[in-house]
Order: sequence, then C-alpha cells, then structure tokens
Amino acid sequence: MNTSEIALFISVFLACAVEAVEAVTVVLAAGTARSWSSAGRGTMAAVLVLGVVIAVFGPTISLLPIFVLRLVIGGLLLVFGLQWLRKAILRASGFKAMHDEDAIFREELAAAKAAGKTSKFGVDDWYAFTMAFKAVLLEGLEVAFIVVTFGAIQHKVVTATWAAVAAVILVTIIGFAARRPLSLVPENALKFVVGIMLTSFGIFWSAEGAGAIWPGSDLAILGLVGFVAAFSAVYVLALRARHVRFAQIALATGEPLTPEVDASDIDEEVFIESKPNGLVAGLTNFGMFWYDFVVGDDWRVAFGVLVAMLLTALTAGAFAANWLILPIAVAGLVGMTVNSAAKKV
Repeated sequence: MNTSEIALFISVFLACAVEAVEAVTVVLAAGTARSWSSAGRGTMAAVLVLGVVIAVFGPTISLLPIFVLRLVIGGLLLVFGLQWLRKAILRASGFKAMHDEDAIFREELAAAKAAGKTSKFGVDDWYAFTMAFKAVLLEGLEVAFIVVTFGAIQHKVVTATWAAVAAVILVTIIGFAARRPLSLVPENALKFVVGIMLTSFGIFWSAEGAGAIWPGSDLAILGLVGFVAAFSAVYVLALRARHVRFAQIALATGEPLTPEVDASDIDEEVFIESKPNGLVAGLTNFGMFWYDFVVGDDWRVAFGVLVAMLLTALTAGAFAANWLILPIAVAGLVGMTVNSAAKKV
C-alpha cells in the first residue's frame, strides 16, 4: 500500500468502527431482551441490503469522470465530515452531552422488554427483527456512504470495503464476546478523529475537483489533517473556557447548565419509530431523514462549503494559491457553527 491508500484504509476503518459500535449496541439489546435468532435474522437482512447498495453504486460511481467524483463527492464528504467535527468539538468542550453507549443500551433494553411479541413472515419475534434491521441499516448507510465515496474517488473500492469489513468484524467480536455495551471503546475520541479525517479528505478532494493544485500533491492531506486538528483544538480550548464561565454563572444564579442534546440521535429515532399516516407523510419523513443525513442541523455550513467551492473553481488558473480558499472557509464555518451552538445552551 502507498501512503494515500494506507490513509484511506485507516480513515474508513475508524469511521466504520464508530458506526458499528452503535449498531452492535442495539443488536445486543434486541438479542438480550428478546430473541437472538430474530435479531440475527434482522441483522443479516440489513447486511444483505447494504451489500447490494455498495455492489451497485460503488462500480457505477467509479465510472464518472475523476473531476466530477472529486468535486461532487468531495463536497458531500466535506459537509458530512463537518457534522462529525462540529459535534465532536462541542462534546469535548462540554456544550454537548457525551455519547453514552451504556445509557443507550439500557434504554434499548427497557424498550425491548416492554414491547409485545408478534410473529411475521416466519420470524418468531418481529420486534427484535425490526429493531436489529433498522439499527444496522441506518448505521450501515453511513458505512456504505463512506465506503463508496472514499473508494470511488481513489478507485479503491475494494480497499475501502475491506477496511469497513475489518472494522465491523472487530467491533462485533468485541461486543458479543463481552455481551455488554461497548463502553470500553473510546467512541467520543474516535468520532473526533474521524471528523478530522473526513473533513481533511473532503477539503482535499473537493478543492482538486474545483481546479486547485495542492502543493506537495497527496502529501497535502497530512498538512490538512494537522491544520484541521489544530483549529479544532483551539476551538475546544476557547469553548471550554466559555463553558467554565457559564457554569460559574449558572452556579451563582441557580439555573442549570444543560448540554445540547444530540439532534442527530433524535432525528434517527424519529425515523425509526414513527409510523407516518399516508404516502405523503411517509415520503416527508424519509426526506427529512436524508436531509439531516447529508446537510445536518446547520444548513449554513453546507451553503458555505458550496460558496467556497465555487470561489475555488472561479479562481482556478488565475490564482495559484486558490487551494487556500476551502481550508480557510472551513475553519471559519466550524468556528461560526460551534459558537452559535454554544450560545443556545
């Protein structure tokens, strides 16, 4: 493997490991409280669907011109990565509650035990089946997105797929060997690293697609990783200081300081549990899920990325250092969105 391929494998592995932790937690709850056979069938059904998605879209996307792949998929990946990075900064600074797999496991376990038992389509426990299927499918869609985008741009779908498979297998073995939530896995730290990696690759590929020429070619990725990590650390330190001041004020006034709830988790649960009445409501609910999946909870970030990419494309050939536009814009956008979120707490 060359340097870029190793970086690709590590990035996909870490991102998929995070998603696998969340999916395995739900499957463990479904199996422990309900039926292991039904939860297993639901998991396998979701894996088959995801396999078809990767098998169909991976090779198809790879047929597109490389500049289109880098521009469109790089932009999508950048917006997607910025969602992870934004939330990771807010968690690390205290303005968003940490992701707690122990608590999620207890909640899922209680809900599973309270639900009634019904059999459908040859499945003994339909609730356990659907609980596992939906969790694996929803988390797996993010895995599929990462595999297809990373693999297609570098024409390394096989490498990205093996990285995803390795991550899922490792997390699954650890989870089922312990038969407990994966609280020992430093998920919040992993999400921070993945947010940095996805954002860095997104900047690199989308800028290349827009006509920028990176100094040092592929080695520029290492510089971007350092740059994104550096400004993220600065924001964390600044927000932590603000959080301390807010906590002191809250203590003096007697008003509680409540960390921001993870909106993405709420949106996902709404999509899983809601029962839309009618075709229009169902399509609306499905569309809202995909909007949150791609754009996230701050549309200004996606719009800002689009404007920065447009400026990069317009200055290609006229401004040799136009590769600076996207990194600077991203640093500003992250600062804007985390500052805005901190003010709401």
